Amino acid sequence: MTEDGRRFEIPKDMRAMAEAGIDQARQTFEQLLAGAEATAGSLEQRSATVRAGAKDIGAKVLSYAERNVQSSLDYAQSLVHAKDLPEVLRLHSEFVQGQMRSLTEQASEMGQAIGKAAIDTTKPKA
Repeated sequence: MTEDGRRFEIPKDMRAMAEAGIDQARQTFEQLLAGAEATAGSLEQRSATVRAGAKDIGAKVLSYAERNVQSSLDYAQSLVHAKDLPEVLRLHSEFVQGQMRSLTEQASEMGQAIGKAAIDTTKPKA
């Protein structure tokens, strides 16, 4: 009601326009919310992919460390049983060459694992 006692009414055209604006805002909000949910789901999937890649890489690192430590212990034990200096030099040369091959192989495998993890992380999820 107005001050002079008349009832206040919104014209039908204005009401229809306001309702259309509200409907449009509601649709836009629902689309925004759906997009945000899809993005959150995608981030969750990517996070799981990153965790899986990190787990694989961590397992490789641990495996390499175990092999390298075992190789060093084997080398140390062989040195203890060496009979003379030429045998020590031969054992050392064999150990260094084996370690270089092993480290080269490990670096290559690690590079491949990191590359695969990076590719898996950036792949679009279905």
